[in-house]
Amino acid sequence: MRAVADTNVYVSAIVFGGVCEAILALARTGLIDLFISPAIRGELRTVLEESFGWPEARVREALSEVDRLASIVRPARTLRGIVAHDPDHRILETALAARAAFLVTGDRKHLLPLQTFREIRIVSPRDFLDLLH
Repeated sequence: MRAVADTNVYVSAIVFGGVCEAILALARTGLIDLFISPAIRGELRTVLEESFGWPEARVREALSEVDRLASIVRPARTLRGIVAHDPDHRILETALAARAAFLVTGDRKHLLPLQTFREIRIVSPRDFLDLLH
């Protein structure tokens, strides 16, 4: 099953564990195929460095783990006007480029209310896990 995880899912998995870490564990075992774009990877780096104050070595280690779990896609199209928060368009672009069945996000304000986008189901981490079990 092809899925794109929003930056907030990676941050929660890496920093806090729990439900979001369970999603990464599914990718580790090959039960899901995760995809990431340079934009999501860059945002993840920025959040770990700036919001959590992680040193470069720790950030590199976290990104290396993400690189092992998620295949990189490079979106060819730029979206605008779908959501109010423009950076969320990068997440949607990634899901389109990956031909994902699911976009997994904790963004209750902008992305989850869409529910679907061009046949991509937009779900919370908990709902994603529930769908797989």
